[in-house]
Amino acid sequence: MSMAQPISADLVGLSTDPIDITWNEKDVQLYALAVGCKPEQELDFVYEARGPKVLPTFAVIPGLNVMGAVMGQVQFNLAMLLHGEQKITLHRPIPASGKATAVGSIAEVWDKGKAAVIGVECAVSDDEGPLFTTYATLFIRAAGGFGGERGVSAPALIIPERDPDVVVEDVTRAEQAALYRLTGDRNPIHIDPNFAKFGGFERPFLHGLCTYGFAGRAALSSLCGGDPARFVSMSGRFSDQVYMGDSIITRIWKTEPGMALMQVETQKGNVVLSQCQVEFRPE
Repeated sequence: MSMAQPISADLVGLSTDPIDITWNEKDVQLYALAVGCKPEQELDFVYEARGPKVLPTFAVIPGLNVMGAVMGQVQFNLAMLLHGEQKITLHRPIPASGKATAVGSIAEVWDKGKAAVIGVECAVSDDEGPLFTTYATLFIRAAGGFGGERGVSAPALIIPERDPDVVVEDVTRAEQAALYRLTGDRNPIHIDPNFAKFGGFERPFLHGLCTYGFAGRAALSSLCGGDPARFVSMSGRFSDQVYMGDSIITRIWKTEPGMALMQVETQKGNVVLSQCQVEFRPE
């Protein structure tokens, strides 16, 4: 492993060696519970006698570890890091247990003046070929000004001016973040009140990727009939915090066959996941 490099456009193309990843039924069941699965409605995802089937958003779990390996080669202050956007693309359903190989790479580096934005891709393959790809943008505060290009902003997704086709409401539990961190995301800002205050937050808040999992469940049930084989991709931008006890309200608009826009809010009306698009296989 080479020495960590300063943030610059030269990082584009930097990649990891292949990383072996494994997961088992317990991992996928724990993930399902951590993003709100209820045995009554979603037994397939939490009971091994029914598969278990695997939520498509489970892809973010190995993706996060690989992203950590990529960013371990970059000089930056962890306390200034924010997760900007997240996308997953599934090539086929994720098996309930498996072995695979992941390669992480830096796809883009932009200089936003006060901040740097780094795009990290993770490609995961097993013996049968490509399984899934994850892509995340990392927003590093106070790390801009290194002389790179600003980058182009993708055109904004416009929410239709009509009522959503589906609204799915869930309530987060007091232990939601404590449970989710057992899937591998151990950032103390989500459980330690002192660390959260140090980061400028009134108290610990839910992982953005946990909210992403709640939204993914809503999309899976309402757009794919609960069938992971029909779920193709999901992207979104993290825009605000969810605190324990908040409701997660996912509003879904079908825009064309196999495509939908989503917006995720709390009961306060603040948007916590925006610019959210889902691709799926129509029946």
